[in-house]
Amino acid sequence: MKVLMYSTHPYEKPYAEKWAEQTQTELKMIEEPLNDDTVDLAKDFDAITVLQTGSMGSAKVYEKLASFGIKQISCRMVGVDMVDLDAAKANHLIVTNVASYSPRAIAEMGVAQAMYLLRRIGIFDARMNQDHDFSWNETLISNEIYNCTVGLIGAGHIGTATAQIYKALGARVLVNDIAYDPALEPFAEYVDRETIFKESDIISLHTPLLPSTRGMIGEKEFKKMKNTAYLINVARGALIDTPALIKALKDGEIAGAGLDTLADETTFFGQTNVATKDVPTDYKVLATMPNVVITPHVAFFTETAARNMVQIASNDAITIANGGRSRNEIRY
Repeated sequence: MKVLMYSTHPYEKPYAEKWAEQTQTELKMIEEPLNDDTVDLAKDFDAITVLQTGSMGSAKVYEKLASFGIKQISCRMVGVDMVDLDAAKANHLIVTNVASYSPRAIAEMGVAQAMYLLRRIGIFDARMNQDHDFSWNETLISNEIYNCTVGLIGAGHIGTATAQIYKALGARVLVNDIAYDPALEPFAEYVDRETIFKESDIISLHTPLLPSTRGMIGEKEFKKMKNTAYLINVARGALIDTPALIKALKDGEIAGAGLDTLADETTFFGQTNVATKDVPTDYKVLATMPNVVITPHVAFFTETAARNMVQIASNDAITIANGGRSRNEIRY
């Protein structure tokens, strides 16, 4: 069995090498992502895995993979919005993801960002380092987590892990999701989305990016939130209307935002030495705000998550190549 691992990062290599040794699989790792320019590299391989947020290219990519005898595309991540599912289906390619590589990794990042904002760390840091102002006053007094109501939009693996952490910290947790899971009842109360906006001190997003969720947090939603509320997004950047977010922050409609993902991040996140002219204006504006914290889509980035992403996706690749089925198959 021969597997090609596209867009390989250095931190993945030890886990990939160990997996290849354990499964006696011939594995080739390359740094290039899958696209029109690199699809021919998959010729003579039995299966592929990918890790990328940018587009995989035109329909010809999927046609070529099928012509090479490849049956699948195994994504070493949760999101599959970079995959043209229609083209995959038309070419009988099975797409898999790693839906639960380490829910706590992402949940912990969201909670960490919320606590950073709640305790005004960014504001104090700016006052101290930029203005040499080491004082404090009543405008900078903080709330504590156990006094907060936390609203989660999305209650999958990551949303559930987030609910458990906040509940353990003593917060009141509200959740809104299209599906109901009774196992979540000890940690959260199911409510409608309007209640989330109205009552939450912290709102955390945990939904996939779909046509129905794109821009789901916009001008109308910001006006419904408390002006003391913080918005956390460790899911997908395009869930939020970024210009509306900037306006809400400037107008004081919300107190701050924690963002591990941005709508236009694929043009600069994950890259080094990005020229100033290539950094989007939205990021530049948000980055100047002391009540905003931004990380470059690294909520997943823990040793546990990296190992699981490589091993689960690789196992799916050879399972499907051998004619088997995976529980991680995307239904389309």
